[in-house]
Amino acid sequence: MVQAAWFAVLNLVFVKWWFPDRLRPAVLRAFGARIGQRVRIRHHVRVHWPWRLEVGDDVWIGEDAWLLNLEKITIGSDVCVSQGAFLCTGSHQRASRTFEFDNGPIRLEPGSWVAAKAVVLRGVTVGSGAVVGASAVAHRNVAPGAVVTAGATTGAAGVATAGATTAGATTAEVTAAAVGATTGATTGVTA
Repeated sequence: MVQAAWFAVLNLVFVKWWFPDRLRPAVLRAFGARIGQRVRIRHHVRVHWPWRLEVGDDVWIGEDAWLLNLEKITIGSDVCVSQGAFLCTGSHQRASRTFEFDNGPIRLEPGSWVAAKAVVLRGVTVGSGAVVGASAVAHRNVAPGAVVTAGATTGAAGVATAGATTAGATTAEVTAAAVGATTGATTGVTA
């Protein structure tokens, strides 16, 4: 019953441009989310399950961001999730005949930034002060202070690290690589 009520509120009120930003945290709290102070959630933001969401203080979530939280998403304080970002805790075991779920939580540590149209996949922690750049895909943990771009991962010292291959990759990782290839972006996962 709670799920049906949330889907009605989400689609009829929460995502609408006319619904005030200042009321979105209260609505999420009413459905079980833990939301800090001075949180700004823009219109067209989708949250799959509010009761699996924890957000710290002074957080900004931009227009069209999608939090597909089949597992818990934790967003620390002073974090920015920019326009069109996709946080996806779900995946599947692609080699399985029954295509079982292969889900995992996502954690954005304090001071991190997920830029416009960036993707953070299941099981990933984005470290404090780290950046997942515009249209980049974070398919593994991002070290504190590191920057993931659409072409490479750069550590705090500016040293690029090699991307992964699809051997052992989840369906979400392979899909992200394919999407990057069709849009001309390199994701660090090679197809």
